[in-house]
Amino acid sequence: MSLTLLQIDFPFDGPWGEDMAAAMEALARDIAATPGLKWKIWTESRDKRRAGGIYLFEDAAAAARYRDIHVPRLESFGVRDIRALEFDVNETLGRIDRAPL
Repeated sequence: MSLTLLQIDFPFDGPWGEDMAAAMEALARDIAATPGLKWKIWTESRDKRRAGGIYLFEDAAAAARYRDIHVPRLESFGVRDIRALEFDVNETLGRIDRAPL
């Protein structure tokens, strides 16, 4: 089994920055308890009006399970145009470039 990276992003009208952190704290804590999740980096682009995250999972099965829960959760909030991409992680090259593996 290899590490799997999941990238999710979607249209977002805010809040941004610290306001986003305050509004999403409960969701962040829920995500932190996801089985197989090693870490998440929250992403936001006010200029492009998109937000999302980069997630590292222990394996592809854990990433797929999370995607199958999180995408419908976002849709239940009225979010559309969700992009969810999964990638295998090349750990050898990642270590050379100081990836947080």
